[in-house]
Amino acid sequence: MLEGSAQMSWFTGWSIKRREGYASGYTLLNALDSILPPRRPTDKPLRLPLQDVYKIGGIGTVPVGCVETGILRPRIVASFSPGQLTAEVQSVEMHHESLWEAIPGDNVGFNVKGLSVKDLKRGMVAGDKKIIPR
Repeated sequence: MLEGSAQMSWFTGWSIKRREGYASGYTLLNALDSILPPRRPTDKPLRLPLQDVYKIGGIGTVPVGCVETGILRPRIVASFSPGQLTAEVQSVEMHHESLWEAIPGDNVGFNVKGLSVKDLKRGMVAGDKKIIPR
């Protein structure tokens, strides 16, 4: 895993060809180090599929999901499809900490104003109402 072994003389290592060039090595650690992080599409419109919706006392309606594209920030007007419901995002939280923005890959909960738990359902997709996708 960390260094080559004389007991594995048959193993010639590994190599991979990709757009960025070649990568090769002999150990699992080399393979893990060669993994490129995924591109985070923050330049695209917000797309956040809802995984669940909660009613939290003192806070209100909190949809939960993972940001797929775009950026989620407090004070944006979110549109929920299908259904064409809109609501203002009051706050964004991840692991009980308030965030200024959520980027792709973040699993977040966000407080919305003006919608109840019965209005939103798992599978709906949140987007930014101001940005109209082409």
